[in-house]
Amino acid sequence: MKVKLFFLVFLLVPGVSLAKVDLVTLPQRDHVQLTIYNSADLTLIKESRSLTLKEGFNDLQFSWVNTLIDPTSLEMLPLANADQIDVQSLTYPPLLKNVGLWHIRSSVSGQVPFEISYLTSGLSWRAFYLGTLDPDEQEMRLQGFVRVQNNSGEDYEKAQVRLIVGTVHVIDQISFLANRQHPYGSPGIINFEREHWGGGEDYDADALDMKDAIDETFYALADAESFREEGEMRTPKKIIKEGLSEYFLYTIEGRETVPNGWAKRMPSFDVEKIPVVNLYKYEEERYGSQVVRFLSFKNDEDHQLGETPIPGGMLKVFRQVDQEKHLSYEGQSGFKYIPVDEEVELNMGGVQNVIVEPTLMDYQSANYMFDRYGNIIGWDEIREYKIKLKNTRPIPVKVEIKRNIHNSKWAIQNQGDVGTYEKIDADTVQYTIHLTERENKEIVYALTTFHGRRADYQ
Repeated sequence: MKVKLFFLVFLLVPGVSLAKVDLVTLPQRDHVQLTIYNSADLTLIKESRSLTLKEGFNDLQFSWVNTLIDPTSLEMLPLANADQIDVQSLTYPPLLKNVGLWHIRSSVSGQVPFEISYLTSGLSWRAFYLGTLDPDEQEMRLQGFVRVQNNSGEDYEKAQVRLIVGTVHVIDQISFLANRQHPYGSPGIINFEREHWGGGEDYDADALDMKDAIDETFYALADAESFREEGEMRTPKKIIKEGLSEYFLYTIEGRETVPNGWAKRMPSFDVEKIPVVNLYKYEEERYGSQVVRFLSFKNDEDHQLGETPIPGGMLKVFRQVDQEKHLSYEGQSGFKYIPVDEEVELNMGGVQNVIVEPTLMDYQSANYMFDRYGNIIGWDEIREYKIKLKNTRPIPVKVEIKRNIHNSKWAIQNQGDVGTYEKIDADTVQYTIHLTERENKEIVYALTTFHGRRADYQ
């Protein structure tokens, strides 16, 4: 539902308390800009509208009924004749809910462009990604998208959309402020100039805290070019990306119409042939009996990325399986924000086409030590393992197998030609095995662990 915002214009004539009351529908927006955070239910709206003023005092009524606009964040600034127009204060009438009354004194009459700014909730965005692996899985096409959802109660037509990555601290929920009986807890006048924010019977500490947070947001997001000229777009939209203090700002090229209750998907980037690494891991204590596949790449120039951080989201991965570019689904993984020059390793889930089967083949104890009373004070345990590896895929794979020993004193003797281990920590070893297409291999080793006084001699 589109919410109609409107102004009441009161013309004050000397000697007459109220000469005329005009009900004027608020003109359509000339421009609108949405700056949407993904870390909080928070969006900064900047509207440009041409308002008709009378010379003298003007009272302009603004209604946010059926929306999630935060009335404590409302700002109005003239974009022309600023030295002749004074936006004096904003009053919230005690008997009217969702209504604010701006008091404006003007030395000019006619149409004047204004910028109206406020915070609202109900607008959100999230990032998601599609990856398409080449048949040999050495490179991947990576496509990024953003999905903007509008549940704010207001339609936004031909809006410039900007997306913020970063965490913002919000004192109160915007939706709560939008639905309070009185915006500041009780009826009163709130002046825009900071020197008017002080003690007195209309003072509200929570309101001042929120005002500070709002001002900080306004200043952080201020830029020289609030709006860009609208033109016909014949090519895919670009995402203009720039750092902004502790935030990162993504500006979507052109204009987007996002009606209330609707969601819209927009492209973010499309990069061909990013080098990737596929790795299959087996660690029974962590993943159970299944082999888990991992896909990794780096957000840097060598991977045709690295210009900006990559917002966190969900990546769905497919693979080209033939010359006709038919696709098979390979899995999906969520990831967090990827800074520039950092690598991400994505857990794609368990697989059935690469198999690791460890089997305990033999167990014995030996080399007992006794004290003078015949009690056992030291011994060795020898376990022989066979690990079968099967690659049923039509491409080579790399497999990492971690074995947790649960003892800090041990020795391993490999009994076959396949597999040499790397010591990861005091009680963990890792075998790294390369399998060609549809190849089977076996690792056979004897693990000796030393217990009691036997450990003292190792």
